Amino acid sequence: MMRRVLGRTGVQVSRFGLGTMVLGVWGNRDRAACLRIINHAIDAGINLVDTADMYGQGENEEIVGEALRGRRDEVFLATKFHNPMGEPDVGNAINRRGNSRRWINTAIDDSLRRLGVDHVDLYQIHRPDPLTPIDETVAALDDLVRAGKIRYWGTSTFPAEELVDARWAAERRQVNGPHTEQPPYSIFCRHIERDVLPVCQRLGIGIIVWSPLSGGWLTGKYGHGREAPAGSRAETNPDHFDGQNVAKADAVDALQTVADGAGLRLAHLALAWAAEHPAVSCVLLGPRTEDQLADLLGAAEIELDDDVLDAIDAIVPPGVDLNAADAGWTPPGLSAVARRR
Repeated sequence: MMRRVLGRTGVQVSRFGLGTMVLGVWGNRDRAACLRIINHAIDAGINLVDTADMYGQGENEEIVGEALRGRRDEVFLATKFHNPMGEPDVGNAINRRGNSRRWINTAIDDSLRRLGVDHVDLYQIHRPDPLTPIDETVAALDDLVRAGKIRYWGTSTFPAEELVDARWAAERRQVNGPHTEQPPYSIFCRHIERDVLPVCQRLGIGIIVWSPLSGGWLTGKYGHGREAPAGSRAETNPDHFDGQNVAKADAVDALQTVADGAGLRLAHLALAWAAEHPAVSCVLLGPRTEDQLADLLGAAEIELDDDVLDAIDAIVPPGVDLNAADAGWTPPGLSAVARRR
């Protein structure tokens, strides 16, 4: 497995990392199989494992922690905070979320307990929080670094202006700003090429990308005239899958022709493409089964030539999203009516 340096950390991470969101109640409920998937990934050379407190309301962190017993030092372990934890109407649950110092201090201790470790390598802000000044969040995260509970901190799905604001807040305090950003990035979701990736390159922020297969679209299993496979996201979670997206279906057909011409499977083409951008340090794989992991690992050593990259750009131009919802976060200025009137 090829390695790349993660931003300005000096840490070398595998070209592909393991995203574990669908291991557990949100996907594969066979705990023994989930443990095998994580260990298979590590055996294959993956050294970055990514989870979050909200995945299965903590269950996923417990699975990851169990899998890493005896192997903790082999991986760069990343988790996240921000999203609601616990029943929304019980006790003081309204404050069991967000980016406040109060919640960060609680959330990290909860994550360390579930993971069964004394520190995580990377602690990520899962989304921006318009209710909390970024200065407070930066200060709280720096305190966790000093306490030895985290080694680095980063962000996930932050727009460029929020990343710059976080960096400025850190400079004002003379502490380290974000070391990483984790955005969605695929052939179908390219908006970060306009600003996020260039900003991260200038600031030395490493990029770990999620959803490189656009929710399964870029495996080729969805498209014109194709029935959704049994157990697929389109069948099990149709409210959160844009299965009727004509632009994506058209693009799948065109990309399949490119993949065939290059002698590649479409999924392998898409994963290799996501890893081609010089700002990207690591591409997260999100397999639900052992067979899926084995298949995705087939892209580990693939590099695309300029003709293939140009052909992809002609199908989905740089900076374009085929579905705005794939960006993963809607700015408050657009989502909250009170901010516009």
